[in-house]
Formats: sequence, C-alpha cells, structure tokens
Amino acid sequence: MTVGGDRSQFGRNMKRLLAISIPLVLLLAGCAVGPDFHRPKTPVPGAWSGLDATTAQQASIATAQPAELVEWWKAFDDPILTSLVERAIASNLDLRQAEARIRQARAQRGIVASGLWPQIDAGASYNRSLNSSASFGSSGTSLQSTILPTVHELFQAGLDAAWELDIFGGVRRGIEAAQADLQAAVEDRRDVLVSLVAEVGLNYVSLRGFQQQILIARENLGTQKHTAEITRKRFEAGFVSALDTANANAEVATTESQIPLLESAAQAAIYSLSVLLGRQPAALAEELSSDEPIPTTPPEVPVGLPSDLIRRRPDIRRAEAQLHAATARIGVATADLFPKFSLTGSFGYLTSDISSFANWSSHFYSYGPSVTWPIFTAGRIRWNIELQKAFTEQDLAAYEQSILTALKDVETALVTYANEQQRINSLTVAVENNLKAVDLSTKLYVAGRSDFLNVLVAQRSLNSSQDALVQSTRSLATDLIALYKALGGGWEKEPQGTESN
Repeated sequence: MTVGGDRSQFGRNMKRLLAISIPLVLLLAGCAVGPDFHRPKTPVPGAWSGLDATTAQQASIATAQPAELVEWWKAFDDPILTSLVERAIASNLDLRQAEARIRQARAQRGIVASGLWPQIDAGASYNRSLNSSASFGSSGTSLQSTILPTVHELFQAGLDAAWELDIFGGVRRGIEAAQADLQAAVEDRRDVLVSLVAEVGLNYVSLRGFQQQILIARENLGTQKHTAEITRKRFEAGFVSALDTANANAEVATTESQIPLLESAAQAAIYSLSVLLGRQPAALAEELSSDEPIPTTPPEVPVGLPSDLIRRRPDIRRAEAQLHAATARIGVATADLFPKFSLTGSFGYLTSDISSFANWSSHFYSYGPSVTWPIFTAGRIRWNIELQKAFTEQDLAAYEQSILTALKDVETALVTYANEQQRINSLTVAVENNLKAVDLSTKLYVAGRSDFLNVLVAQRSLNSSQDALVQSTRSLATDLIALYKALGGGWEKEPQGTESN
C-alpha cells in the first residue's frame, strides 16, 4: 500500500498498472478450454414413407412440397377456429409461464456475463475511540495520579476494485451455456405454442363433432318416434303384436339415452377451450353453443422433407440447445484446473481530521495482480468434469431420441390421415345404402309385406353408420391437426420480447 504522495507519483503508478494489465487483458482473446459445440450429424430419410399411403382419389392429399405451417389452422377455412387460436396465443396461461421462463433465462445470462467485468465497491467508515492514560504529579512529599482521556477519530472513504481475468475461458463458457439455456427456453415456448394451437384445434373439432352427433341422434330419434307411432296404430288395429310396439319404444329410449352423454361431452369441450384461452370454463358457452359443421380438410397438405423437420420442430431445437449448454459446461468445469489471475486495487482517503479529508495528502491507494491455483481438491474438479461429460452424453441421447420421435410422429400421422380418408369413403357408401334400407323396410312394413324386425335392423344400422361417419370426419380433422403438430407448425411468427438475443 502507498499512502500520501503527490499526483504525479499516482499518475506514474497508474501507468505501471496499465502496463501490467493490458497484456493480461489481451490474453482474453485466447482459446477457451473445453470442447467446442458442433451440431450432431443425425441421418434422416430422404422422403416420407407415409406419403405412399395417399392416392389421387383421396379428397386431401399429403405432398412433399415445402410446408407452409406458420398459421396452419387457416387451412380449415373456419373463422371461429382462427379467432379461438389467436385469442389463445394472446392469453393462454401456460404460454405466459413459458415467456416468463425466457425472461428468467435472459436474466441468468446477464448474471453470468457480469463475470467478465471488473467489480467495484464503494465504502466509507467513521471510527471514534477513547483511550485513557495516567499521569503522575507531586504534592508535597506524595505522588498523585491523574487519568487523562484521549479521543481518536478516523475518517475513511474509497473504492475497492477486483477484476478476474478470464484467461482460460471459464466465464466465457459459462456465458455460452447460459445463452444456450436461453435458446432452450425460447424453444420451450415455441413447443408450448405448437401444443397450444393443436389443443385448441383438437377441442374445437371435437366440439363440432359432438354437435353433429347430437343432430344426427335427434334426427334418428324423430324417425324412430314416427315409426313407433305407426307401430302403435297397427297394434291398435290388430295387425301386429305388442312385441313390435315394445321394440319400437325401446329403440326410441335407447337413442334418447345417447343424447345427454353427447351433450356432456360437448360442454366439456367448451370448458376446455375456455381454459385454453385463459378464461372461466363457461365463458365461451354462449359463443360456441350453436351447431356448426366439422371443419373441412384442405385439398392438399404440403409436408416438406424429413430434413426440414430437424430445424422446424421446437422440441428438437430445444434438445439441441440443451446439448449445447451441457457441452459448454464441460469447459466451465475444466477451467477450474487452471490458475485464476486477478487485478485488484483500492483508492480512497484516510484522515483523523475531517477538515483535511479531501486533501490529496490524505489519499491512499494500492494495486497489483494476484493469482490463485487449486493445488489439492481431493479430485473434486476432475470429478466435476466427468459429471458434466455424463450430462452431455445424456443430452446427446435425448437429442437423437427427439429426432426419432419426431420422425415417428410424422410417419404415423401420415398413415393415419390417409387411412381415415379411405374409411370415410366406405362409411359414406354405408350411410347411403342404410338410408335406402330404412325407407324400403318402412314402406314394406306399412304395406304388411315385411315384419318389424327388418325396420328395426335398418334403423339401427343407419344410426350406427351415420354416427361412425361423423366420428370419422372428426377423426380426419384431428388426424390432420396431429400431422401439423408433428411437423412442428404454428410457431414461426414470434411476438415481441421472446427472441433469444
């Protein structure tokens, strides 16, 4: 420490400090220890095998054309669905949590990055002490002692600075890991967004499907009540037995029993949509209670190539970012093997007289480099390096697994979507023939040329095939939504404040 001195001496000392520190700072441009991250090369097929399941005769064909999936829900051409999705993106609570996690990761990156800069603390103190001393004087032939109190005051104020030079890149690797964590948080939000819009679409399609099933059940119920009335009149006229009347009434009651279940399912879908929009469960009841058709699928569904999937699926991108962060943390742990160099210094004023506090003669300063190097840690540092390597191996396996899962999701969705269209074609033919069977059997029954069993079988077959056709139509729409979700669509447009840099 140097106390006092003139200003010129202080200036010369600062020049010496700069002469020492500048070469050390230049070392910061050196290579950081630890492995550099490179995206793993994972082989993917050149084309989707599931595209072979589609034929030109199908109403909606999946093609290998470049996929436009930013707002896939608009392909259904349903304004209500579009409105629900947009409102969900604006107010969903899961999405709000994911956005908060991005801000959390960004703040954490800022905390880590502060390690590259000097840390300066300011302080001031005042100290007052009282010391007592004895003095002796003579009075005649005897000595007398007197206690003389002495007061000491000390005023001090100054700055203390410390700068740890990141020569081996431990802090920079920490920043790299924090940046990768931030990117993972961004991808997590995108994944939440993909799932959110898919859930809105699935619940909306389910709602419309339940509403169509209710309509069909009520139409069939009307037909069955009319048939039951005919049967009652024929029974009263003595043309048929009471068995026909009982069967007709049982069929009416069976169809009536299905309607409350369908209405409950429709209400549950409305409640789910309301919660997805961040609102009370019954908030959308009035808006969505009117019967609307199931959204129709577009004539063509571009899915792109499997290689596009790796850069589009947010869960794959998140797994890659997590692998990047784990790789960087190996460097953070490795840097602990090497010495740490720091520049420290302090400057301030120290005096016992407050009136001379600001005088240059009261100043003091100290500066100089320091080094610390762990000599013995009982293997802690090297075990930590092995720990980080193990984390990296786990994240690499998770990254590769995410790609396989994504490929499986798309292939499954392609096959399911294509096969559902074939099922719809068969059910459409079945409904047409069952309508004819109901009409013909009813006419023959009224004319007395057929028994009631044929009418009953025809009506049950019609009810079953119509319900199955509605469910298949709903499944086709939900299969397409599952395909869009598997392709990772619906996140490319980002609201402000969610970018990673």
